[in-house]
Parts: sequence; structure tokens; C-alpha cells
Amino acid sequence: MSLPKRILKETERLLADPEPGIQATPHEDNLRYFDVVISGPTQSPFEGGHFRLELFLPEEYPMAAPKVRFLTKIYHPNIDKLGRICLDILKDKWSPALQIRTVLLSIQALLSAPNPEDPLANDVAQHWKEDEKEAIDTARKWTVQYASQ
Repeated sequence: MSLPKRILKETERLLADPEPGIQATPHEDNLRYFDVVISGPTQSPFEGGHFRLELFLPEEYPMAAPKVRFLTKIYHPNIDKLGRICLDILKDKWSPALQIRTVLLSIQALLSAPNPEDPLANDVAQHWKEDEKEAIDTARKWTVQYASQ
């Protein structure tokens, strides 16, 4: 299976010049699959956590967005129980100008700034709106319980 040059270039750059708090490692047997670990950003309820994600580059990439999902349980209004992520650049705002790196940085930023106004997990978003302090406490507890290594 030969990969487009673009994927090879992006992968090389990710490995040679990683972003702080983000590790993306391609699978040896399928270089379109990446194991990703994102560290919870400081000053966020996810601080201290290491969140595992999977990222897959579909055949149509870069014309289509990568498929990304959280494998680690997380209490976040924009990430549902299945690990799916509500992020505009993974859907209608995708552009071939974006890269794997951009996607992972955007997900890291989403951890710093949960948006209960555009939820994927409605129950979590409701909790966030009604009692933000308690929702943040829950997010911290989940981070300790599921994302500490």
C-alpha cells in the first residue's frame, strides 16, 4: 500500500517535531492509523490527564477530514460517550489546507475551552450550564480515574 506523499510528509514532521503535550504515532502495519496521546492542558479540568485517541486518515484525505475519536473516557460537553468529538473542522469546516497537526492542536484547545452551547453530550452540557463548578469537579474526577497513567 503506497501512501500519498502528503501523508508521509505530515507523519515525518509529527514525529520529528512534535507539539508539546501531543504524541501521534502511526501504526506500523497501517500508516493511516495513528495512536494519539494528548495531555490535558494546564489550567483545565483535564490537567494531569493523558487522553488516548485514535486518528484515521480516510482514502479521500486531505479532501476529507481525518476521523478522530477519544478512547479514554472524558467528561466534556463536546465529546460523547463513544468518544466522538464535536469540532467544526472535523465536519463542515474541514479544509485540505488543514493537517493532522492542526486537528490535534484544535482538539487540545477544545479541552481548554469546553463549549456547552454546541454540545455532543447533552447531559454533560446541561450539567456544565446549570452548575459549571460541579461539572468541572466531575471532569477532574474522571481525569484522575480514567486518564492518569
